[in-house]
Amino acid sequence: MPPLSIMIKPASGACNLSCRYCFYADEMSLRKVASYGIMDESTLENVIRKALDAASGMCTMVFQGGEPTLAGLPFFEKAAALQERYNHKRLTIHNAIQTNGLLVDGQWAEFFSRNHFLVGLSLDGPKDLHDRYRLDSEGKGTYNRVFHTAQLLEKHGVEFNILTVVTKQTANAIGKVYGFFDRSHLDYQQYIPCMDPLNEKGGGQPYSLGVQEYGSYLCRLFDLWYAHAEQGKVKYNRTFFNYLSILRGGPPESCNMQGSCSEQYVVEADGSVYPCDFYVLDSWRLGNLNTDSFDQIDRRRTELGFIQQSKAVAEDCRGCRWYRLCRGGCRRDRLVGADGALGKNMYCEAFQRFFEHAVPRMKLLLYSGALSRKPF
Repeated sequence: MPPLSIMIKPASGACNLSCRYCFYADEMSLRKVASYGIMDESTLENVIRKALDAASGMCTMVFQGGEPTLAGLPFFEKAAALQERYNHKRLTIHNAIQTNGLLVDGQWAEFFSRNHFLVGLSLDGPKDLHDRYRLDSEGKGTYNRVFHTAQLLEKHGVEFNILTVVTKQTANAIGKVYGFFDRSHLDYQQYIPCMDPLNEKGGGQPYSLGVQEYGSYLCRLFDLWYAHAEQGKVKYNRTFFNYLSILRGGPPESCNMQGSCSEQYVVEADGSVYPCDFYVLDSWRLGNLNTDSFDQIDRRRTELGFIQQSKAVAEDCRGCRWYRLCRGGCRRDRLVGADGALGKNMYCEAFQRFFEHAVPRMKLLLYSGALSRKPF
């Protein structure tokens, strides 16, 4: 097996927030067992041992949730010790965690720094936008606590980026959001569009992101980002950097830009494995790392046809001048036909508008060599 990347959910879908747009809470509501609790040490050991035995060269472990820090700092200290114990092949191990930041204190920050964790911190912009949907269990906003965590991570020298969920409200105020991040020196940014519930028609939620809103957001954000890039202050934007990689002739690292689903391993707290974080559903269960090998899990993935289904190209896409860049987008955003086949992306018009708007200037950046300068 080549380098291996796995996503581990140590606290299943448990969370100390009640975000109104949470896609994982929606998935949990559609399963026979909503939450699998906290991963026990035996399962953690089996997951790490089998992952390190299966990987070649490098292994990446991403801890996600729910809220993974609910498993407690001793759980992660144990994970680090197990990685050291079972790294018989002397692999390069990368650790990352996606967190809402509420439980992160000095001890957590020191652990992340000492163990070289890449931290993704969820922050939806300034206080009014962040607190609109990212509420705690008592219905209170969380902005002040999360921003304090960002300052704490910076103080301890932790490598971290900001993850922002793009809602209708965020899209309409992206200038405000980008300006806030710029003033706060939060220069490593990821933006992901919010998702409507799986079994609902899109557009029915207060946060739902429409096609026109998404297109306007992409164009406006690019204009702001490009203005800084022209000045030699190239901020990291995961979406734009992936498109630039494709234009260079290289591969995108982001799964939703690859043109089809990749071999992913999402491990729930009981050890069960699923093919994608957006499809942690009973019908897509691939096996369990307490009892199954990675080879057995891969065979089940093939039997279910998860990756093969995603390779279908919609008729509208075949002659599109932008297909090389778009590649159909994320499977979760593709419309499903009456026959169950995946059609074109629901944001197709937004992407076409964005590429017309941005690609000529992306090429200018590549040709000018501006991106070879040190960011920030």
